[in-house]
Amino acid sequence: MKIAFQIACKNLMGAGLRTWLNVGVLSFVFVIIILFNGLIEGWSEQSIDQSIEWEYANGHLLNEDYDPLDPFSIEDGHGNINDVSTAGLTPVLIRQATIYPQGRMKTILLKGIRSDQNTIKLPTQALDSSSAEIPAIIGVRTAEVANLTEGDQVLLRWRDKNGTFDAADITIAEIFNTSVASVDNGQIWISIEKLWQMTDLKNEATYLIADDSYSHQNVDGWRFENQDALLSEFRELIQIEKYSSSILYLVLLIIALIAIFDTQVLSIFRRQKEIGTYVALGMTRVEVLRLFTVEGALYSVFGVIAGLIYGIPLFIWVNEVGISFPDYYQDMGINMPSTIYPEFAVWLIALTAVILILSATLVSLIPARKIVQMNPVNALKGKIQ
Repeated sequence: MKIAFQIACKNLMGAGLRTWLNVGVLSFVFVIIILFNGLIEGWSEQSIDQSIEWEYANGHLLNEDYDPLDPFSIEDGHGNINDVSTAGLTPVLIRQATIYPQGRMKTILLKGIRSDQNTIKLPTQALDSSSAEIPAIIGVRTAEVANLTEGDQVLLRWRDKNGTFDAADITIAEIFNTSVASVDNGQIWISIEKLWQMTDLKNEATYLIADDSYSHQNVDGWRFENQDALLSEFRELIQIEKYSSSILYLVLLIIALIAIFDTQVLSIFRRQKEIGTYVALGMTRVEVLRLFTVEGALYSVFGVIAGLIYGIPLFIWVNEVGISFPDYYQDMGINMPSTIYPEFAVWLIALTAVILILSATLVSLIPARKIVQMNPVNALKGKIQ
């Protein structure tokens, strides 16, 4: 094996440009696969962390009549929190409402939350510091769509518990910036005490947000969903994205392996006399087969080494500065940070290297099998069989 390795290295170095072209293609594929995987891993980690910080905390205790995916359940999907031990829980009441910015009509979700809460990252403290009659906070997406800025007043219309319409001006106390679209798009947050007064739904809540101190106990009329349950749909989305990205990886890998396959076929065709000489000098066909297989495998080994040489500095730099995306990506309705910082795990780099080397070795073995069928005498004469 040692002799085969030495001869293979010598042959690859002697091939010159052909060797380095193959190595360059393999190193490019190696780096791109790791970069894409790192990007998806970074997106997943950041989005999950921000969803927990801005929306989910340690889980939600939802009213049994409320379905987050069914807007028709909002009207009746609430219950009295006096029936629930609110230790470690922050109540949220949701009502459907309409605003009229610049004379336009826009349907929104009006959400009430305690202004002194610190369970999630919403800047609800701005509701206390404002002197307005009905202060509100909104996200940058809602502000852009409604063309609102801090300090603006806008007419709000809502229904109370009896279905009677009422209206009043609200004042935008603060505009917050978050990548979590589900706490921003089409939503206005006000103090829950003010919302109770406006709707006559005293001590009612649609769901309650649990903090780290919350210990769940079954409560009639309410169901608890922990972090895993709340994040399950997003994790499924990440898995789908990984599966779809694997198609790109496969295409790139096939292109690189075709280059190695063509190189090995051409090498065996042009080096028949050399193969015959090896056999005449005492090498078995299996040993010659091993020699050409090692040559093919070395392409991938050199490709991995070359990829690490320029890939590691690239990975470090990308991890520090991140990859920025246009603002309209955040309007897709999913948790998409404006800047994603890829995560490059050692196991990811090692696994990609192993897959690349094994694939190149297998592809090199396929054309090299023709060596076993060669007649040494004809090979010495350079005859094609």
